[in-house]
Amino acid sequence: MSRNSGSPALLPKSPGPPIFQDSRVCPLHSAPRSPRSSFPQSLRSPGSAPRVPVQCAPCPSAVGRLAGLDAGLHQLHVRLHVLDTRVVELTRGLRQLREAASDTRDAVQALQEAQSRADREHGRLEGCLKGLRLGHKCFLLSRDFEAQAAAQARCAARGGSLAQPADRQQMEALTRYLRAALAPYNWPVWLGVHDRRAEGLYLFENGQRVSFFAWHRAPHPEPGTEPSAAPHPLSPNQPNGGVLENCVAQASDDGSWWDHDCERRLYYVCEFPF
Repeated sequence: MSRNSGSPALLPKSPGPPIFQDSRVCPLHSAPRSPRSSFPQSLRSPGSAPRVPVQCAPCPSAVGRLAGLDAGLHQLHVRLHVLDTRVVELTRGLRQLREAASDTRDAVQALQEAQSRADREHGRLEGCLKGLRLGHKCFLLSRDFEAQAAAQARCAARGGSLAQPADRQQMEALTRYLRAALAPYNWPVWLGVHDRRAEGLYLFENGQRVSFFAWHRAPHPEPGTEPSAAPHPLSPNQPNGGVLENCVAQASDDGSWWDHDCERRLYYVCEFPF
């Protein structure tokens, strides 16, 4: 258009106050701030009321996480309480089991003691019914092969001990009983006599000292023959084992005593009180 034309010239509009685009966001919120709230104080219109700064709202994701953690802690406390209750119940049950086990152990021990008493009484009655009754004691031969200590233990379990003939009369009666039981053979039979405590000091199983002996002696030479200085190889005088033979067995044919190794397995004869 011509500068001299009569129409008024069009003037550009006033740009007005500049608008600042604030790209900052709330650290706890994803929504951007309002651009007006970020105007500098010098650019505001005169007389306008000061604007209150916008407060950031809590982040919804953080609140959800806190709520989840709180719920998780509550569930953990509930489970711990249940676990603690279960531990208390298990401890109580364990205590009851221990008390029951103690009662059972006492009952088993009482039954074992009763069984032991019954076995001893049965052995004593069997010894006196089947064996030889002599005065205030009974003798019973066992045809089981045992070492001397094992034989003593078996006699004791039946209420007796290995035979301990107290005098010559008991010794002769025991000799007749063994000869009749084992004839026509000759078997050594353990007695309750030994010198384990000291060599040459012979004691009964009850600890009393032996007052008489029936040791085997080699046969005398026949009349008209000269005696031999050497002992008979198959029938030497007894005892002859020294420290190697500390236990005494009785021969079943003539009742003589022989010393033997205590670990040798022989028949044995028990005695029981009557």
